[in-house]
Amino acid sequence: GTDEVVFGQVGGSILLLCRNVSKEATEVVWFQGDPHSFPPLFSSRVSFPPDVRFSLVDNSSLSITELRVQDEGNYTCREVLNKTDHEHRVQLLVASKSFPQLSLSCQSPDSSGTSGKMVFKKCEVALSCRISLTSTYKHQNVCPSGLSQISCSPGSVSDHVLSLLIDPPQSTPKCWAETSSSGLMLQLFCSWPGGYPHPTLHWREEGQDLENSSWVISSTSSSDTHVETLNSSHLSHRKIFKCVGSHVVKQEQPVCSVEIKLPSLESEPPKTCFVGDNVTLTCRVTESTPAARLSWLRDITQPGEEIQPGGRFLIAQEGNVSRLTIQNCSQGTDGGCYVCKAQNPVGLRELFVCLTVKQPVNIVGIVGAVVVLSLLAVLTVTGVVLYYNPLLCLR
Repeated sequence: GTDEVVFGQVGGSILLLCRNVSKEATEVVWFQGDPHSFPPLFSSRVSFPPDVRFSLVDNSSLSITELRVQDEGNYTCREVLNKTDHEHRVQLLVASKSFPQLSLSCQSPDSSGTSGKMVFKKCEVALSCRISLTSTYKHQNVCPSGLSQISCSPGSVSDHVLSLLIDPPQSTPKCWAETSSSGLMLQLFCSWPGGYPHPTLHWREEGQDLENSSWVISSTSSSDTHVETLNSSHLSHRKIFKCVGSHVVKQEQPVCSVEIKLPSLESEPPKTCFVGDNVTLTCRVTESTPAARLSWLRDITQPGEEIQPGGRFLIAQEGNVSRLTIQNCSQGTDGGCYVCKAQNPVGLRELFVCLTVKQPVNIVGIVGAVVVLSLLAVLTVTGVVLYYNPLLCLR
């Protein structure tokens, strides 16, 4: 028996995954046919005559390009450990582009659930086909999501119907980065939905020699979305990770990438608050991949904890901007520098925002004093003029 069945098309490419390869494996060997009857096809440790169509990915998965009908058959991946051997068996089915085919539209089932059933039944009975890829959906009397056609070829290779003439993902893969729920790990997302069967998504690090780096990311999965989780100790500013997508009916392999970045903060001029008034300190993140978590502390040179919202302190965050509002400023406790901390799995940055608290100025007293001084000046000037020129008063 086989552990999984994969489908290819003449002239296309395929990646046979060696599932659950242990990191302790010292060697990975691929066989075409029975491992006990045929010599190895490819090995991660032994050099074989070059064949540009065959190559190893991640020193474990077998890549075959320019597929031929002769490539169809059973493949076995064997990992060699110190004490045990683990095997994974894959059956590869190859469809010929030139073989005459009849395509039937896949319609959604009606309320009685018979429409989808009749499509599959007609395809089986009229053309004596075995629909292995869609068997699950056939028994449920529904059409698989994204399937637009069922292709049946009487007498096709290995007497299999390969449902390959269906819509592959029409868009390109999308990549993005997020922070795990713990806040310590980086999660890389690669999504390429809309295809059937699922595409193969391969994450790797840009510009690294995978042969000489044991920890570097290089992982593959067959699903619409592939998520890779990395420890922060393996990350650095502006490191690039790349996701390569492949599908059985697409020749090209589209790529998307993510460049991770340390948080970058925008400075703010010092603030002033009068006793009893309110003041708002602002912290803005101008760059961060993935998004940074923002928090406020008192001067880092002083022992202190994160400022929690409540009481006189209000903290509001909108997107990449965090605002700390201090109500009823106190000259004895609120003056000094505050620290805005921005952190993501790549690292953290800190920004100091300083606050000066002053006693309010008595505006009424100042205005009154200015008026009094102005009147005294006018009276003094008038008295001097009259003293030296008394006739001016008579006039």
